[in-house]
Amino acid sequence: MPHLVENLKIACATQRSISHLCRAIDINRQQFNRYINGQTRPSAHNLARIAKYFDLDAADFGLAPRLFRERLRKPTLDLNQSSELLKAFPGDLTALRRHIGYFQTYHRSPSWPGMVVCSCSRFVEKGGLVHVKSMERLRDAGNGIQQFSKYVGLAAFYRNRIFITERVVGPNPVLSQTILLPFDEYQRVYLRGTTMGVSWRRENLPYASRMIWRHVGAEPNLRELLSRCGPLPLSSRQLPPTVRSFLADPSAEVYAVPAEY
Repeated sequence: MPHLVENLKIACATQRSISHLCRAIDINRQQFNRYINGQTRPSAHNLARIAKYFDLDAADFGLAPRLFRERLRKPTLDLNQSSELLKAFPGDLTALRRHIGYFQTYHRSPSWPGMVVCSCSRFVEKGGLVHVKSMERLRDAGNGIQQFSKYVGLAAFYRNRIFITERVVGPNPVLSQTILLPFDEYQRVYLRGTTMGVSWRRENLPYASRMIWRHVGAEPNLRELLSRCGPLPLSSRQLPPTVRSFLADPSAEVYAVPAEY
């Protein structure tokens, strides 16, 4: 494979870091460095593992770099090809892979006027798609409210925007939709945008509001991540300054459909 080293470097450039890639594939970092430096070639077994991670065949690493880049952008998807909606996912998988991991998420909701709802979400790649899993835990001791909700969905990447569609897991499912974008091309920690859903405390009325996601890594302390979930006042010290600034802006209104019109 005359182009193996160059194609390995092209594939690695789509990842958050070499360390993250090695952990995901379970390959020793020093050993992998020898592959991309051309000091040694991966065994057939290890090359197959690397190719599987990128939804490629091992033989694809022997393609000319231009063809390899095209193949890297067009994975074989495990989905019902008759569904026009599913064909929209994952879009640019190479770009979307840069955001794989866990996030603390924040948004304004009409269910909690003047508060910020803090939840957690995860992007995980499987079968050529990027799945979204979210958890929302809300407690209001004064009103005897305790709610724990799970969401599952898919993410797609187009024109530097991440499009997310999720549904609530349970007997009364509803859909929510979110569009996010990085603050700038090279910034990966914060994703900002807008979300649209229904207010569970106000007759399931639809609303839209600002939302911001903060990346917290590939393997965070999940107990700590969940402990931070819940409604928080805008003045809370638990809110990072970037989050507070984005959600406290006077233009960051919650748009809701009135109960009676």
